[in-house]
Amino acid sequence: MSHGVTEKIADQREFFAEQALDAEVLGRLSAETTERMKATGVVRLLQPPEHGGYAADPTDFMEAVMALASADAAVGWVAGVIGVHPWEMAFNDQRVLKEIWGEDADTWVASPYAPNGLASPVDGGFVFNGKWEFSSGTDSCDWIVLGGFVEGEGPVDGIPQMYHFLLPRSDYEIVEGSWNVMGLRGTGSKDIIVKDALIPDYRVLNATKVFDGTAAIEAGRDEALYRMPWSSIFPVALSAAVVGICEGAMTCHYKYQATRTSMMGPMAKNPYLSSRIGEAASEIHASRSQLLYNLSDMYALAKKGVEIPLEMRIVGRRDQVRAARRAVDAFDDVYIRSGGGAIRDENPLAKWFRDAHTAINHTIFAAEAMYHAHAAMMMGQEPTGFTRLLV
Repeated sequence: MSHGVTEKIADQREFFAEQALDAEVLGRLSAETTERMKATGVVRLLQPPEHGGYAADPTDFMEAVMALASADAAVGWVAGVIGVHPWEMAFNDQRVLKEIWGEDADTWVASPYAPNGLASPVDGGFVFNGKWEFSSGTDSCDWIVLGGFVEGEGPVDGIPQMYHFLLPRSDYEIVEGSWNVMGLRGTGSKDIIVKDALIPDYRVLNATKVFDGTAAIEAGRDEALYRMPWSSIFPVALSAAVVGICEGAMTCHYKYQATRTSMMGPMAKNPYLSSRIGEAASEIHASRSQLLYNLSDMYALAKKGVEIPLEMRIVGRRDQVRAARRAVDAFDDVYIRSGGGAIRDENPLAKWFRDAHTAINHTIFAAEAMYHAHAAMMMGQEPTGFTRLLV
């Protein structure tokens, strides 16, 4: 299906770039920004076609996230986070999907997945309570998916049984003033509180089954997109946002250095600086290529109906972490060569720096466990427990 999302993003790119500072001051994306993002169709790329989505090639989604993030970090980050939720929504009860998208295919669902909630079983459902941080783009959403545990349930084979609970906007509180951070301020990633929300059982999805692929099978989703591992969708979307942020930062850096002078003369003619810029640009491009290459390989297997091997999944997670870190490291290498003026708040480079470093602090970029999982597997030790669940 031709979705035209890339072209629509290109048409709106100037607006997204220009609204960045306003979003930072506002501490969230404006209503106009949200509507323009919806008009591009980016969040519908992974959405089921029977509910107005495109069920597109996942590399299309990642490229769209990169393009948006290179215009404004907050827009790209929100697109990445919110844009993966329709992929998981496909595994839910059809009653849930009709409630969310029955009247508007552009309805957005927020998160986070962190299992901070506790659900107490009652007749027909659960009473749910908890508090969560970092609900990106939450002011623009009408529903939310929140992670939690069910009271009285323990681990199965050493793996905790986590659940995702779907709530409409009326059943949770967005905590105003809870997003006071150094970067990605425009994402409005505020705290969420739920008090004694009654959730019917059909709005609850076993997150452990989402991670291991069982949820897709049980939901009867046999499309290639929904046979992709969770680890190839959610973590990669955040890495795509980071790579896009670093691409936008480099574009800003080119413009800044093109007119900058020092005691050594015009910086644009400085061969030492230019060599570092060239290397950094190549590193960021390598990060982009690595993400898309791995994802494309997995999707090719999924389209053939082949299960994605564990080794390929682990390589994908290893590279997802490394690609994001490599991109930020590359930008850092040129930022520290940008002189004292680059640290001023009014210099756009300073905002790109703050945004990139805020993004890379997400727990999905915790590298050591993924590096270890890959190395251990190569030496004959397959990952077990929670680590295996996340690959």
